Amino acid sequence: MSSSHPKRVTLLGSTGSIGTQALDVIRAHPGRFTVTALSAQSNAELLIRQAREFQPAAVVIGDETKYTTVKSALADQATEVLAGVAALADVAGRDDADVVLTAMVGYAGLLPTVRAIRAGKTIALANKETLVVAGQLITKLVKEYGVRLYPVDSEHSAIFQCLVGEERNSIEKIILTASGGPFRGRTAEQLATVTKAQALKHPNWDMGAKITIDSASLMNKGLEVIEAKWLFNLTDEQIDVVVHPQSIIHSLVQFEDGSLKAQLGLPDMKLPIQYALGYPERLPSSFPRFSFLDYPQLTFEQPDRATFRNLPLAFEAMRRGGNAPCILNAANEVAVAGFLRDELGFLQMPDLVESCLTKVSYLADPSLDDYVATDQETRRVAQELVKQL
Repeated sequence: MSSSHPKRVTLLGSTGSIGTQALDVIRAHPGRFTVTALSAQSNAELLIRQAREFQPAAVVIGDETKYTTVKSALADQATEVLAGVAALADVAGRDDADVVLTAMVGYAGLLPTVRAIRAGKTIALANKETLVVAGQLITKLVKEYGVRLYPVDSEHSAIFQCLVGEERNSIEKIILTASGGPFRGRTAEQLATVTKAQALKHPNWDMGAKITIDSASLMNKGLEVIEAKWLFNLTDEQIDVVVHPQSIIHSLVQFEDGSLKAQLGLPDMKLPIQYALGYPERLPSSFPRFSFLDYPQLTFEQPDRATFRNLPLAFEAMRRGGNAPCILNAANEVAVAGFLRDELGFLQMPDLVESCLTKVSYLADPSLDDYVATDQETRRVAQELVKQL
């Protein structure tokens, strides 16, 4: 897109890890992008600073108790200040954006993404839970409304990049790489006593608390497996996971002739964010460059599915289909919150997820309303289980 018509970006989740890095990318390309709307759940102070810098048409603060704070702080500029869940969905569907970057964490990203798709927006998807919870529905809507959906997760961006120019060639399988997290190689006995402080120290990536805990438990990789199924129209058997501790190869595609394509780079989320925002162009960047001489050994191993049970639970939910991945996601969100509040041990998180997959009503062909109801039912069941575990 020419500099005379910058790409207009609505950024949902602007104060989180992905959101702040997306704004770094936008800053680095003046004239290429303009910000039309920003949203945050509760970080009013940072949202105010971002709004002052980027002068968007609208901002949304999810926590309605902070509306007055944001409104007062931005009273001297033209930005419209809104609050609450309904406002978030409203902003996602407005006419003044070309791209909606969904960088919210968790189930909260589903309904705004649905609204943006129905409004015909190009979607830069950093909210993997949207496809985990309702992949069948989202892919149907994407086709119905003729929108483009570009992945922002580093692994899915890698697959996407490997597939450019390969439209005529069938995928044999994809291989998602996982760092293994801070507890790679630990036994179940060792994991029984790990603390949240240890779990929050990821060896390679700087992410928010929820995603960092998911990475430590391998649930993040499980969610990415389900997301990949819908993004790339794959069968369950076409998706594999390999642990790659250096996080240099971000993922691979194997084609029917047996050849493999991989996308490599230093662990930096700005690159996949920029690729999604700038596609089909590769915009110049000042990101640090990878050198093989700095990484003389790239190693690979099988994930320990017996110890890190969230990964096989995610594969099981994917195979069951219907609302099972929605149950998995909601149960996991409650489990992670419980772990961060010291109400659950590390190994109790997969116990809670597995129990919810057994206890919550299964639906083979859910509607959007069914997904909403499933999420609510699962959270209720999961909260009760937190008290019992």
